[in-house]
Amino acid sequence: MIIVTRNSHDYGPYEEVVVAHYVEEGKLLMHDKARDAWTGEEGTIELFLNRAGINPRIKNSGTIGQQLSYIGRKFIFPHKEMTEKGFKDDKRLMILAIVGLSLSVIMLLPIEGYFVFYAVSLYFATIWGIFFYYFFKTRQVSVKTTIGVFFLTQLAVFLIFSGLNSLNFFYSFTHVGFPINIIGYILGVGVTEELAKMVPLLYLEKKAKEPILPQTLVYYGLMAGIAFGVFEGVQYQTQVNIQADYTSAFVLNIARLTSLPFLHAIWAGISGYFISLANLYPRFRKSMYILALAIPATLHGLYDSFAGLSYLVSMLIAFGSVLLLMTYLRKSSSLQERLRA
Repeated sequence: MIIVTRNSHDYGPYEEVVVAHYVEEGKLLMHDKARDAWTGEEGTIELFLNRAGINPRIKNSGTIGQQLSYIGRKFIFPHKEMTEKGFKDDKRLMILAIVGLSLSVIMLLPIEGYFVFYAVSLYFATIWGIFFYYFFKTRQVSVKTTIGVFFLTQLAVFLIFSGLNSLNFFYSFTHVGFPINIIGYILGVGVTEELAKMVPLLYLEKKAKEPILPQTLVYYGLMAGIAFGVFEGVQYQTQVNIQADYTSAFVLNIARLTSLPFLHAIWAGISGYFISLANLYPRFRKSMYILALAIPATLHGLYDSFAGLSYLVSMLIAFGSVLLLMTYLRKSSSLQERLRA
């Protein structure tokens, strides 16, 4: 005797021949869970039927043509449902289409040279944006503001790196040996680039009509970082990576589209965290603004400093950056309690 389990419910017990009949009719499956009614031994229907020497043959419901006819055209090609308005509001469908087809659409556009690299970078930025939206969005997050932050960051980055960055004296230290070059990478590269990513976050803070939640500004910081990564990625792909051999250029280009924009996002997310706290607790705004720049700039500078010396160390710094941001968010309530006291 066999007891069959489906959806956490027991049915039976049944004689083996009865179970075999249900299998032949398609009402039960050979891999359905079952157990021996007397011993309590668990297994599948197939196990117990094999022991009883029974080998059921599943009956076909007519010919292939008859089966397809029974299923019906409206289920095989549901053209009416495919054109219903409701599908336009299906976010999963839109995300799937954007991720899966955007790059193919880009291939159809009459663009070349620099614009090809920029378009492909935007594609990967969109994927990162969807990822961050899914994991970090709050009730205050809007798609319109997200797009605004993205392109405002690109504008800020473009203006700064059109020549204003040369005003930073510490850039010259990046050309000396380790460990002196750490000064250049932190106070030159780190401070300048992280400050550029802070511009749209400071603008959001100033224009906010309500107190901005830390996770909200972290999200917008992530988007600002991705926007910076797109700008920097295009620069490297068109000026630096192109000089490398094919294999190296391929790997470097992929990194500039994926991992490195992600790191820029993490560092900008940390900035957003402290900027939000500066807005929520103005008594501590000076120290919060300093932390918003100093911590990301230091992590950024250390990552760059060790990249050419020991990439393993750089990867540890990168992982530490991710861990630090997630810890900040996890301990946000405790820190806010301290700041309110």
